Amino acid sequence: MRALIIADEPLARTAIANVLAKRRDVENFESAGDAIDAVTKLSSACYDVLILDLCMPEVSGLGLLDRMKAAGQAVPPVVFVTAHEEHAIAAFEQHAVDYVLKPFANERLNEALDAASRRTDGDRMARPVDALPQLQQRSRQQPCQIAIKANGRIFFIDPAQVVAVQAQGNYVLLKRETGSYLLRGSISVMAEKLKPYGFVRIHRSVLVNRLKVDEIKPWTTGEYGLRLKDGKEYTVTRTYKKNLKELATSWIGTDAFTE
Repeated sequence: MRALIIADEPLARTAIANVLAKRRDVENFESAGDAIDAVTKLSSACYDVLILDLCMPEVSGLGLLDRMKAAGQAVPPVVFVTAHEEHAIAAFEQHAVDYVLKPFANERLNEALDAASRRTDGDRMARPVDALPQLQQRSRQQPCQIAIKANGRIFFIDPAQVVAVQAQGNYVLLKRETGSYLLRGSISVMAEKLKPYGFVRIHRSVLVNRLKVDEIKPWTTGEYGLRLKDGKEYTVTRTYKKNLKELATSWIGTDAFTE
């Protein structure tokens, strides 16, 4: 089994490497410090399993998988290793083999690697479906929060209260149900970091919280109009209309919107 460790924390990479080094079924393994480094390694070698951290700077673990799929790359079995339990549902929706929380015991990581080594394509598709109800229940029991820096202070907010995010030059305006924050950064980086919380990019300068969307309406121009529950309206450009399918878990009688 050939493995690639993808994590930005050196201690995490070392801990995982120590486990891999003791396994008889691991032929070799390599490490990447971020998603960009991982892309380079994935383009020049094949791996049987990815051991992937979810939260990394610039491009998240989920963002890396999205890029691989968009490029037509085959994604090998994935074992997510992270300190953030609230991302479990998004991870299993990406057909993860297992989801290991840090700090982890060596036995727990070995259990996940055992599953990766024997997982068939059919098994990889089946397990997430079986696991989602339990994960959704755990997610409801574990409120999450994100930390942002604004006006020289660090605030902790519930991402569920964020309605939309809009680019404003070198800044992004994070709009809450009450009030807003102006943060320095790019909309692309914000999109990567907020995707696990259900934010969808609908425009080169706009992200929306899918739980705040009330209605979408097709226009003759090929674009869509999108209205939030607070009445605010946005344009979904043709470049991003493919993201509309992320707004709902199930579409009934609306196949045209999910194409």
